[in-house]
Amino acid sequence: MNWDAEVDIAVVGAGGCGLVAALAASDQGAEVVILEKTEHVLGNTASSAGMIQAAGTRFQRELGIDDSPEQMAKDIFHKNGHESDPELTLAVCRASGPMVEWMVDKLGIELSLFTEFKWPGHSHHRMHAPKSRSGLELINQLRREVAKREDIYLMLKSPVTRLLTGGDGQIIGVETSTPDGIQRIGAKKVILASNGFGGNKEMVQQYIPEMAEVLYFGYEANTGDAIKWGLELGAQVENMTCFQGHASVASSHGILVTWGGVMSGGFLVNQLGKRFGDESEGYSEYALEVMKQPGRIANYIMDEEIHQNLLSIEDYKNLAQLHGLKIADTPEGLAQKLGLPEAGLAATIEQFNQAVQDGQDSFGRTWFPKKLKPPFYGVKVEPALFHTQGGLKINVNAQVLNTKGEPIPNLYAGGGAAVGVSGRKPKGYMSGNGLLAALGFGFIAGRHAAENL
Repeated sequence: MNWDAEVDIAVVGAGGCGLVAALAASDQGAEVVILEKTEHVLGNTASSAGMIQAAGTRFQRELGIDDSPEQMAKDIFHKNGHESDPELTLAVCRASGPMVEWMVDKLGIELSLFTEFKWPGHSHHRMHAPKSRSGLELINQLRREVAKREDIYLMLKSPVTRLLTGGDGQIIGVETSTPDGIQRIGAKKVILASNGFGGNKEMVQQYIPEMAEVLYFGYEANTGDAIKWGLELGAQVENMTCFQGHASVASSHGILVTWGGVMSGGFLVNQLGKRFGDESEGYSEYALEVMKQPGRIANYIMDEEIHQNLLSIEDYKNLAQLHGLKIADTPEGLAQKLGLPEAGLAATIEQFNQAVQDGQDSFGRTWFPKKLKPPFYGVKVEPALFHTQGGLKINVNAQVLNTKGEPIPNLYAGGGAAVGVSGRKPKGYMSGNGLLAALGFGFIAGRHAAENL
């Protein structure tokens, strides 16, 4: 075949997974091209809080936190009911610590351990994040490092249109539509890092119809291309019904309200001013609970102490600066500003504070760090689909598997293009699973592909 260019490794997608994969491969001496369909380097990582779960890091040890990949995998299995592949889950957990330390030591990414509160499902503090707690900052730092590498070529506005195979079925390159026309790029290995299918309404309707009509809060370019190419090649897909939802996108500004407010002692009420479940179970599954409420709307209730605790998170700080939060000295005053029944919200706050004292409420919630005290804060929120968690089945090396369970020669996948570690249902999603699959499998794929050229 006549090639317009030839490289060692072609990476499809310039989000967190693709950038990490390219950098990991470059470290092993590989020449890499990153092909991005849009004119931006963003992806779902950019819209996240940049929280990377990793276990057994020196940052944990410095704070006296005794954590391990095995404990992290145990937490993931507890959350997803043991529905994720055991070997795959353990492999990405074991890669997480070395990856975070590599990002700091080799790439110069500024990360620190987040200890303000524990995220749902985690037995230890293990979230590592940029100073601003912003995924956009994480992406920008990764892109700056990519720009320094002479052996990494970043091509924007160059969507891959198909994978190219040899006579024996092995992947030999990609076809891409660039501003200069169609190009065929020969590659010894191809890594699919183009995320899942959240931006493809037809695929969402097919696999997760319960989320077909809600707000999609992920990257618009996530249209399931990699999954469709894999199916055409005879690849397996797994857990296509799983997704990460979120129960708290501010309706007024379209900004994510971190679930850290719940984990710091807040709660949600419906338009009647009443709570409707155990919020501490997790924000993904709670999106479905909000969808059951009148108008598919909820109200996030916090207080001054919680508010101050959340200001270190960039999205929340932006929401506060845009006056997206309602503030009042009394429950009745807050209810007026949110358009809720005054007596209803006042009774709910009183009941919640009693549950803090009792240690449990009628919904089974036992996570009560504190009572709410005035002044009170509130914001109207709506549920959203963030990203899909099912995808191409991969092995512990992030190689895509065919229906016989054998690796498709030279083909890798990570992030939303590959199956995640959340099992089959949204309640299986544990905070950080998205970035773990994106960066972790990108790290694994980049290194393995480069080492096996």
